[in-house]
Amino acid sequence: MRPVRNPVLFVLAIASVAGLALTGFVSHAPNRLLSGQPLPLWHAAPFPAATGIAAGVLALFVLSLVPQSRPLRWAVAVAGSGLILLTLDTAGQVAIGLIDPAHPASRTALGPAAWILVLCAALAIVDAVQRLNAGPLLRSVVAAGVVAAIGALLASGRLDALSFLREYANQRDAFAREIVRHVALVAAALVPALAIGTPIGVAVARRPGLGQGVYAGLNLLQTIPSVALFGLLIAPLSALAAAFPALAAAGVQGIGFFPAMLALMLYALLPVVRNTQAGLMGVDPAVVEAARGMGLTRRQIFWRVERPLALPVFLAGVRIVLVQTIGLAVVAALIGAGGLGTFVFQGIGQYATNLVLLGAVPTIMLALAADLAMRMLVELAGRRSSP
Repeated sequence: MRPVRNPVLFVLAIASVAGLALTGFVSHAPNRLLSGQPLPLWHAAPFPAATGIAAGVLALFVLSLVPQSRPLRWAVAVAGSGLILLTLDTAGQVAIGLIDPAHPASRTALGPAAWILVLCAALAIVDAVQRLNAGPLLRSVVAAGVVAAIGALLASGRLDALSFLREYANQRDAFAREIVRHVALVAAALVPALAIGTPIGVAVARRPGLGQGVYAGLNLLQTIPSVALFGLLIAPLSALAAAFPALAAAGVQGIGFFPAMLALMLYALLPVVRNTQAGLMGVDPAVVEAARGMGLTRRQIFWRVERPLALPVFLAGVRIVLVQTIGLAVVAALIGAGGLGTFVFQGIGQYATNLVLLGAVPTIMLALAADLAMRMLVELAGRRSSP
């Protein structure tokens, strides 16, 4: 038997085969509330499309067995991108074929096999890019290329019959409003977290004795479940708004945007403080001593020496905070803060899976985009700070 040259790609190919063999490619239901009937790829899709998907999976399997090289890794990235587009396009065309004018409420959704194919193909692309040792610019170009291709497929209308897109069409205006609200909520929490947490991290790095008390409080905040923290803020903020009408007029109240922003900010403090301290503590003392010997003041040493060298670690903390806050902001919809969590909880209440996906999938995409952007900044900062 030929040895496996790329175990990651091999496992992804096997998982894709298992998904196709054991689960439905699409799921067709009489309406948005009932569970759908799974339809396997070979029963639902036209023969050329089904053959193309099988060929794409086979290509990933074969590429895992041949000697690895730079051109082959590019081939994996291309094959993975093609498999994602072909899977989505085939599912969209199957959904169009299942439209029945006599049953306008029927829905066709991506089945487990389609989700597995898309996920495995995406992971194959990520693995190929990592093995290419691609820099931040090349990574962003690859990611932008895949996203642009999917965007073009969406714009073509070939996926409009899928239940997820039909939910979006019904919620188009609300979706635009809530995604802006979600981003605003994340930004409103992140900015004060950085403004408060960074000086605390600097103080803890300068005086390690402060760390015990600071981290005890911040760790305690992390142990409080997000829903519980939102609930705990309702009473004191409501009382504060009642006592000071000016604060209420400014938006301070027990439910809504302000308590959600405050809770998210409190959750974000620990990673900011910890990574600020870690970045400063990681600066070589010899470098600081050399700067001091050159006559630099303490303030100049911080801004010209310590801050640039600690920046990669600090940005790594910001990356953690940003991704964490994007995800936690979904829960903020429970107290009327809006955001993409609105669709998630509406879908849960209505037993509408595709409405849940309308909130969950964009949240995941926002988190992945933020993670990619911050990884690029961390790598660029690391290059600038290295000798």
